[in-house]
Amino acid sequence: MIKRETYMSRIRPFMDNELIKVLTGIRRSGKSVMLDLIQDELVENGVNCRQFIFLNFENMANLPLCTAAALHDEIIRRASQIQGKVYLFFDEIQEVEAWEKCINSFRVELDCDIYITGSNAKLLSSELATYLAGRYVEFVIYPFSFQEFMELYHTVYPDTDTRQCFAKYLTLGGMPYLCNLRYDEAASRQYLRDLFNSVELKDVVRHNNIRDVDMLERIIAYITAGIGTTFSSTAVSKYLKSEGRTVSPETVLNYIRACTDAFLFYQVKRQDLQGKKI
Repeated sequence: MIKRETYMSRIRPFMDNELIKVLTGIRRSGKSVMLDLIQDELVENGVNCRQFIFLNFENMANLPLCTAAALHDEIIRRASQIQGKVYLFFDEIQEVEAWEKCINSFRVELDCDIYITGSNAKLLSSELATYLAGRYVEFVIYPFSFQEFMELYHTVYPDTDTRQCFAKYLTLGGMPYLCNLRYDEAASRQYLRDLFNSVELKDVVRHNNIRDVDMLERIIAYITAGIGTTFSSTAVSKYLKSEGRTVSPETVLNYIRACTDAFLFYQVKRQDLQGKKI
């Protein structure tokens, strides 16, 4: 397991206090592992693991707890059996209906330290801003950096030099699970395709109630074909019109925002420095 000290050093000052720690990022980027790392560090600092309550809402066993009322009652019941401070860890919290009310209630009712993860930036930030303004800190967890990738890659292929590692990193990227596939080219590509489809379906289509999936896929294809280049929603709209699909620039922009909120894309904004556009 990679320790991911870059993120731990940012989270550490907020551990064991009343601020709610929110970890966001694309699916399978390592948010669940970050929760494990936080738990390990708390244990090292003297916290008893019996004070932990951990729930992963992608686990079907927790489906009955995916409403605010059910989750609230269950956590209050479990917390009543714990002496001292309670440490709450909720993975993929966006699966819980009205979760923000529940989290806010725990903060008021319990002596607790709360950590939550989610795969949709808009879903979390909008609800948090409404109910928990000023009471949370957010950390975006990205896939492995090249340094982290190389550290893990060398556990599989210890004799690989830096140039070969970088070539593999450029080809496959930094998704942590690829190590379990031993970075096999065919298996890794299949895994990444399936992951992409999962993000598109669960975090873009479903959470935004998108009906025209074909239009969304055309927009995604246009953008991914020109990653790193500037473009406008108007240009995408004109391109799609030439392909026989009419869509307004505003709709294109909404679809792009939905993809960005799901961490499928990362927006690099223009900057004007002393009159020169960069």
